[in-house]
Amino acid sequence: MDRPILSVAELTAHIKSLLDTDPALGRVLVQGELSNYKIYPSGHHYFTLKDAGASLKCVMFRSDAQKLRFRPENGLSVVCSGRVTVYPRDGAYQLYVSVLQPAGVGELYLAYEQLKKRLSAEGLFDQAHKKPLPRMPERIAVITSGAGAAVRDIIRILGSRWPLSRVLVLPVRVQGKEAPGEIVNAIRYANQWQVADLIITGRGGGSMEDLWAFNDESVVRAIYDSQIPVISAVGHEPDVTLSDFAADRRASTPSNGAEIAVPDQQEIRAALLETELRLQKRWEKLLQTQRQRLTDLAERRVMESPEGFIDQRREDLDRLSHRLITAERALHTGKVQELGRLSAALEAMSPLKVLGRGFSVVTDERGTVLKDANSVEPGDMVKIRMEHGSLRCRVEDRTGEEP
Repeated sequence: MDRPILSVAELTAHIKSLLDTDPALGRVLVQGELSNYKIYPSGHHYFTLKDAGASLKCVMFRSDAQKLRFRPENGLSVVCSGRVTVYPRDGAYQLYVSVLQPAGVGELYLAYEQLKKRLSAEGLFDQAHKKPLPRMPERIAVITSGAGAAVRDIIRILGSRWPLSRVLVLPVRVQGKEAPGEIVNAIRYANQWQVADLIITGRGGGSMEDLWAFNDESVVRAIYDSQIPVISAVGHEPDVTLSDFAADRRASTPSNGAEIAVPDQQEIRAALLETELRLQKRWEKLLQTQRQRLTDLAERRVMESPEGFIDQRREDLDRLSHRLITAERALHTGKVQELGRLSAALEAMSPLKVLGRGFSVVTDERGTVLKDANSVEPGDMVKIRMEHGSLRCRVEDRTGEEP
């Protein structure tokens, strides 16, 4: 056999050498669908990239995976940038991915939508958690860049609209990797020491990447956890960050945030003047009513001649007394006449009237009126009541119809 015999390791190393030295495989762009995506405790990401015709094993080391701004998910179409080589232990070629981007949509936009969906499901954007803003805050903490135009606009508008509020600027970076941590620390500081009644946080306009600090999950959670009401004032009118959803109030711009934070002193002054005028008119009307009442009282007879007023009341009292006496007499006479009528009717119905005409009433020993001769027996004692006196008699015989 002329050809040399190679070990598995030697053949694998040779193939790996060929792949590693091929410029076309040193940096390739491959598009496919993510499958079997797993993140190991080491921080390395392992997955399969597939399409309708084939599949490719891929690995993304921790150092590259930490740069991801979105969460890779199975079924997501992506574009991978990396190098193709052989993993000697398995003898299989695979793609070592250095950059992973969603296909057809921007990486930041996908990260934004994924995080928005997850935080919304947790309830961080629910209206029930929104706190009311103080109507006239005494202290306002402004968390933004200390050198940007936004902070100058906020301070100018707050001073113009409501100079009674004290403004405390907590300067932070609003762009770059350090920005989220500084914004979170400033919000927590304001809450821990209760330095303000209201927080305004934000920055001026820019690209989505410029505004990304206000889409950071830690910033969104810090705003949600804040016990002090928060106004999110990021970018321009079309710009909407996740901080806007978590804040108690969203402002379209930093200037609008300052306008929302405090009332307009001119409007308050106008309202006070209007209230003063209404009160003045009410007092004038009340005084006019009381003056008229006083005039009416002064023109009454009692004020002109108190003795005449008393005499008039005495005369009224005499008339009332006479009417009461007359009514009492008429009532008494009527009752006496009615009593006479009732007595005559009662007397006409009295049994004693019957006795006066020669009739009598017979009762037994118990006083029961006897209506039937058969109700007594010979020898029974009966009592006969007449108009004048009564008789006690013994029954000798009876005459009556047999029952």
